[in-house]
Amino acid sequence: QVQLVESGGGLVQVGDSLRLSCAPAGRTFVYAMAWFRQAPGKEREFVAAFRWSGRRTYSADSVKGRFTISGDNAENTVNLQMNSLTPGDTAVYYCAARRAPLHDALDYTREAQYDYWGQGTQVTVSS
Repeated sequence: QVQLVESGGGLVQVGDSLRLSCAPAGRTFVYAMAWFRQAPGKEREFVAAFRWSGRRTYSADSVKGRFTISGDNAENTVNLQMNSLTPGDTAVYYCAARRAPLHDALDYTREAQYDYWGQGTQVTVSS
């Protein structure tokens, strides 16, 4: 079992920025990492994913242009930079990781394809 260490999150105002970070404990290798989020009363949804091979990224339409996912090789960390936050971004954000590559790129957006999950970090955007 791989433990994912999440950091970041908190309470911000509309238009503010936040950065979430996630790293596998012990610098364990994973092939891809992603962020999902779950708002109160809603199902968990895909936000963004990062694949170390080729440093390929995938983002949900709802966050394109505002959120950027990136990988830091030195820290073995994936970061989610969130800008221009709105109340609609309020949710618990979960980091996920996958051990092996996927054939279909669309599968990187599906939570069932991830092997490990963090405990979640709360992001609240106040108006």
